[in-house]
Amino acid sequence: MPTPTESTDRDPLRWGFLGAGRMASALVKGMIRAGVATPDRIAASDPIPAAREELGREAGIAVHGSNRPVLDASDVVVLAVKPQSMAGVLAEIAPALAPRHLVVSIAAGVPIAAMSAALGAATRIVRVMPNTPALLGEGASAFALGANATDADADAVQRFLDSVGRAVRVPESQLDAVTGLSGSGPAFVYMIIEALSDGGVRAGLPRDVATTLAAQTVLGAARMVLETKIHPGALKDQVTSPGGTTIAGVQVLERQALRGALIDAVEAASRRSAELAAIAKS
Repeated sequence: MPTPTESTDRDPLRWGFLGAGRMASALVKGMIRAGVATPDRIAASDPIPAAREELGREAGIAVHGSNRPVLDASDVVVLAVKPQSMAGVLAEIAPALAPRHLVVSIAAGVPIAAMSAALGAATRIVRVMPNTPALLGEGASAFALGANATDADADAVQRFLDSVGRAVRVPESQLDAVTGLSGSGPAFVYMIIEALSDGGVRAGLPRDVATTLAAQTVLGAARMVLETKIHPGALKDQVTSPGGTTIAGVQVLERQALRGALIDAVEAASRRSAELAAIAKS
């Protein structure tokens, strides 16, 4: 017999989303697109009528104005609410949770221990840190299992997150580092793309041409790393011929401490994530 979070052709999992904002919408659409779940096996709730209408229209799922119908119709409950709303939502849903429910939180800064205290020690919980490129199916997500979550739960969440990009499993203690890297990282990359575009304009390219080339260059370089599995340093060396143009640019970047600045940025964002989590607990 399958456990409550094992999907079979005869009895696939039912997914419920509490919150119908942009990230929830991206996850729902990704699941449907990837075949993780069909629209009739997904429900959502949101207090904002416009959000309910938009998600229902775009994804073809049932979207409710209250949470209880979603809980009743789901096996996996995805908490897609703002961190400041989490305490109220946890208090509301705790009495309605059943042993079959797996609770998956995508709220930043809310630790598993806090959710377990509100929902009951026996509740199976998974905490997820997604990032905004999930909106385009190119997310970089990480997830951590609570003490009671099973291997079947981990498999379900892995499939869920892989439908909108790539996902890795980490200990919860590493989620602040994930926040600093892949959570904040898109902003750092946007700054790099903008700077490359500025460089192209400075060298004489039209802005639209420079931005297109800069963004596609970053995208192509990222795919080279992911698909070839070659170390980024080795890939850099492949482009850097003796006495050529690239090594001239690399020398400038080294003088300006580009790598050190990015390392420091990730470290600062990770540290701030830990600080915010500590504030939330107090």
